[in-house]
Amino acid sequence: MSRLIRMDQTGHTTIAEWTPENAVAVEAAAEAFRHELDHGYLAMVSTGEGHAEQVRELPLDADLVIMRLPIAGG
Repeated sequence: MSRLIRMDQTGHTTIAEWTPENAVAVEAAAEAFRHELDHGYLAMVSTGEGHAEQVRELPLDADLVIMRLPIAGG
C-alpha cells in the first residue's frame, strides 16, 4: 500500500493511502496531493539511497510520497 504523508511538527501525518487497483482511493489520494501542493507544499519521492526528486503529479507506483514545506533561507 502506498502512502502520502505530510512532514509537520509532530514528525509526519498520513494524508492518504492507496493501491493502484482501488480507483476511489487513488482519486482521494490525488485530490489530497493537489490540495497540499495548492497550500505551498512540495512533493518528494525517493530515487534511491540518500536521493529524492520533486514530483508535481502523484506517482501511483511510489511506496511513499512526502509533502514538505520549502526550506527558508537567505
